[in-house]
Amino acid sequence: MSKPKHLLEMKGIVKRFGPIVALNKVDFHVGYSEVVGLVGDNGAGKSTLAKIIVGYHQPDEGRIFFEGREVRFKSPADARKLGIEIVYQDMALVPYMNVYRNLFLNREVYKKVGFIKILDKKKMRELTKKLLEDIGIKRRDPEMIVGKMSGGERQSIAIARAVHFGAKLVILDEPTSALSIKESERVLEYVLDLKKKGISSIIISHNIYHVYSVADRIVVLDRGHKVLDIPKDLATPEEIIDVIAHRLPPEELQRRTRA
Repeated sequence: MSKPKHLLEMKGIVKRFGPIVALNKVDFHVGYSEVVGLVGDNGAGKSTLAKIIVGYHQPDEGRIFFEGREVRFKSPADARKLGIEIVYQDMALVPYMNVYRNLFLNREVYKKVGFIKILDKKKMRELTKKLLEDIGIKRRDPEMIVGKMSGGERQSIAIARAVHFGAKLVILDEPTSALSIKESERVLEYVLDLKKKGISSIIISHNIYHVYSVADRIVVLDRGHKVLDIPKDLATPEEIIDVIAHRLPPEELQRRTRA
């Protein structure tokens, strides 16, 4: 059987919240080992689309395919089983817990002692130490309290947690918004590392320049409509900003894909 063209494909997605149409007939796809920049102004529908992909919301209309099979996610657990993970702006880490407990939160490793299952803390610590080494964090103590780590380190840990549990598609929601320049660079490098490992990403950000440093393709949403879907190399960051700000008709850029 031939490999499907896209890792993720969404067709005609509609999502309503009462009288508000958050997404209106949106088509969206992500290829294998591809980084897609999903951008737009506030209220464009970016986060709603992401939450549909990971099963937090269900679409009112439309179809979703993952690895060529039609899927219907009733919860984030359904999406996670297939290898779809999301890293939110707040990183979804518990600041007063240590690193290894955060990494294995709700996915704890157990061992049997007689007929009883208990937490295998030693195994979780060992796996955490190896993971911290892999992502280049110098302070590699699994017992370190997450709240004492830098924003960049916490963001890297949140991404690494998704990868450790077999993610095929990682969605990053504003991953650099609260980070320093140096920390932002490290997180963006990590996105490129994911691509090298064959893991696809969707990066949602208001920082178009950060998106451009890692994305293969740019998708622009505007008030629930997809208005632009273009390879990064066919447009400049400034042109994308002008489309978002309604200073440039998106059709002018979209024509370049057919040239």
